[in-house]
Amino acid sequence: MKTIKFSAAPLVLTLIFVTSLMVDTIVAGSEFCDTKCSVRCSKAGRQDRCLKYCGICCEECQCVPSGTSGNKDECPCYRDKKNSKGKPKCP
Repeated sequence: MKTIKFSAAPLVLTLIFVTSLMVDTIVAGSEFCDTKCSVRCSKAGRQDRCLKYCGICCEECQCVPSGTSGNKDECPCYRDKKNSKGKPKCP
């Protein structure tokens, strides 16, 4: 009976490659949200709060309405998110 030798190197290299693709996608998504939220919150009175909640909404919804206010119909997920008091969560 022949013994088949198994090398872990190809498996490890494949895992490293796949992991790097996932990290690139996560970073790209973060850059997308950072850019969109910077525009969305550029005129906000409380920019730190606006950027925080816009970032949360963007990560969950994968979209941010255009402009600095309004236009929420462009992104129904973003529009429909509510805080614990029933008010709009996303700026």
